[in-house]
Amino acid sequence: MNTDIVISLALAGASLGVIEGIKPGPLLTMVIRETLSGGLRAGLWTAAAPIFTDGPLIIISLLAAAFLAEHQSLLFVVTLAGAAFLAHMGIECFSLDPPNIDQHYPTPTGSFLRGIATNLLNPNVYVFWFLIGGPLMASAVRQEFFAPIAYAVTFLITIMLTKAMIAYAFHRASGQISPRTYRGILALCGVAMLCFSAKFVWDGYNMGTTLF
Repeated sequence: MNTDIVISLALAGASLGVIEGIKPGPLLTMVIRETLSGGLRAGLWTAAAPIFTDGPLIIISLLAAAFLAEHQSLLFVVTLAGAAFLAHMGIECFSLDPPNIDQHYPTPTGSFLRGIATNLLNPNVYVFWFLIGGPLMASAVRQEFFAPIAYAVTFLITIMLTKAMIAYAFHRASGQISPRTYRGILALCGVAMLCFSAKFVWDGYNMGTTLF
């Protein structure tokens, strides 16, 4: 086993999991709302939604990674598309507002199912796995079979833990987390996203030199 590649992909998965866990979106808003209206347990159940919504997408992405690894021209296109998407998300982090917990949501029953529904209806979940997860896993699958699995597992664990920690923080602070602190964390996430985007561009450049 090539442990260097496995560790590298695992760290990438953990980093992106933290970023996606903090980044405002429908699921995070639901996590916070459920925590404030239904208690910590409701928030934690909602935070666990990705294990069921992202799981099937991970399996498809793993299969797609093997296919992309054999079709370098297609991988080149997907890599550049992933770089553009990462750059867009990174820049967006500097202008996002903290989640709006005053939006209307149903009463706090069925938190887990509501979290699953929220994530399934979020198009960014699908874009993320096919434009970011796919190229990352395809770049390593030919060298080490377990590397893509390490990426997928660490991503899922860290995104759920991050959202669970946010739920706990809001439970303890009763929603009084400073918007300035939240924006500062988002800015750090934006920088990290731009770094990942730059890596994708570099990988695309290296592929392009061999293809063209």
